[in-house]
Formats: sequence, structure tokens, C-alpha cells
Amino acid sequence: MDFLLLFIKTVVLRPYVFLFLAVSLFSARRLLGWRRTGLFFVITWVTAFLCEFSSTRTGIPFGWYHYTGATVGRELYLTNVPFMDSISFSFLLYASYCLALFLLMPTRPPRRSDQGFHWPNLLLPLDARTSWPVFGLSVLFFVLIDMVIDPVALRGDRWFLGRIYYYPEPGVHFGVPIANYIGWAVVGTIALSIYFPLDRRLPPLEHGRDQAVTAEVLLGCGLYYGVLIFNLAVTFWIGEPLLGLTGLLMSLPFTALCLLRLLKRSPASHAITVSDN
Repeated sequence: MDFLLLFIKTVVLRPYVFLFLAVSLFSARRLLGWRRTGLFFVITWVTAFLCEFSSTRTGIPFGWYHYTGATVGRELYLTNVPFMDSISFSFLLYASYCLALFLLMPTRPPRRSDQGFHWPNLLLPLDARTSWPVFGLSVLFFVLIDMVIDPVALRGDRWFLGRIYYYPEPGVHFGVPIANYIGWAVVGTIALSIYFPLDRRLPPLEHGRDQAVTAEVLLGCGLYYGVLIFNLAVTFWIGEPLLGLTGLLMSLPFTALCLLRLLKRSPASHAITVSDN
């Protein structure tokens, strides 16, 4: 009962986190099915939790940081790590994965009834879904979104997050050490290194080999930009224009590529060659 009560308090205290989580689960179920969705989210969450547990005790892989415990009793903690923090890695990696898929998945021409739309008709072949380019871009977008999130989260005492953690030695990126971003790359790399081989071994998805999944992937991309816009809005709201402009400029290149592909003017549709086997 205590666990259930704390979980309910966590949802009430952090509704935005669980809204993002719900959207990601809905999107992932439509794109990957429940079995792959469960594997993806559990593997990422366990990896993130173990890395946070380790880093708050050894400094590996995120570097040294500490949770203040200011919200103990008000939200769920697993040992010293807030549950909402470790679970956030799961939907952020999923959103990053969808963004990578959108930029790299092969396309087919729209059918006659789709001529009025400019959306590329994205396909979901296995070798594209679990390819090395998708792997690398997913990890990159995962780190980039944290470069917007972490500096504003560090200033949580100035908004409704609260001061939940701190770095003993402030880093060069608006107080965040570079080691933190290396740690995010480590989490993404480990989680996808475990998930991708399992994905390949599971039975084929319900999607046919030639079935387009544009809407499902775009929903995941929308989640990525929802999180990005939310954190940028908070950044400007607390009076950090330089930090906000840095985040905007950092997101412009891949946002431009997404818009180009959405308008079907980008060569990215040929980035992955799909074999016939």
C-alpha cells in the first residue's frame, strides 16, 4: 500500500513525465507491438537505473552527482534514485529512435489516393529498423535532447521540478559536466546493443514488409519535439535566454533535415539500401 500510495503521489507530482510516458507507450505499441515495446522500455529503464545507481556511488558513467532527497515521501524512489528520473530515459530513447527512423528509413512513392500529401511513405524492413545508422543517430539524438533537459533540470529550484540533484563540481555546459552526456551515450549504447539483437530474433511484426508506418514514426517524432519544446519553454520562462537560444540552435540542423524529408526534398530516403533477403 505504501508503494502504491507513493506511486500515485509521483504521478500527481510529475504529471508531465507520465504524459510523455503514456504517449511513448501508445506510439511504441502501434509501431513495434507490445512484446518489443516491453523489451525496449524495460531494457532502457533497467540500464538507466543501474547506471544512475552506479554513478551516484562511483561516478561511473555520468560522473559524480547526488540526489538531494528533497522529495522523499512525496514521490517514489528506488534506493536513492527518483523513479520518474530513471523511467524518463525509456521514452526519451524511444523518441530519439523514432527521429532516427524518420531520417533514415527507406520510402516508397505515395499511392494514387495519397497524392495530395507530401509525407514520405516510410517502410519498416528489419535491416533498416535495426541498422547501424539508426543505432548511431538514436544515441546522438538521445544525448542532444539531454543537452537541453539537464541544464534546465539543474535549475529545478526555479520551477516546479524542484532541486532534486546537484553536481559537486559544476561543469562547463551551463553547470553540467561533459561526463554526464558521455553517460547518456553509454546508456543509449548499452540499451540498444541489448534490444536490437532481441528485436531481430522475435517473430516478424504485424506490419507487412511493404506496409508504410509513417504516422506511427511521426508520433514518436512528435514526442521528441514535445519534450524539446516543453524544456525550451521552461528555460525561457525561468529567465535563461542564452541557454534557451543554445538549445534552439542545437536543434535547428536536424529539425531542418526533418522538414526537408517531410516535404520529400531530402536525399535521406536513400540513406539505407534494403536488401531483398
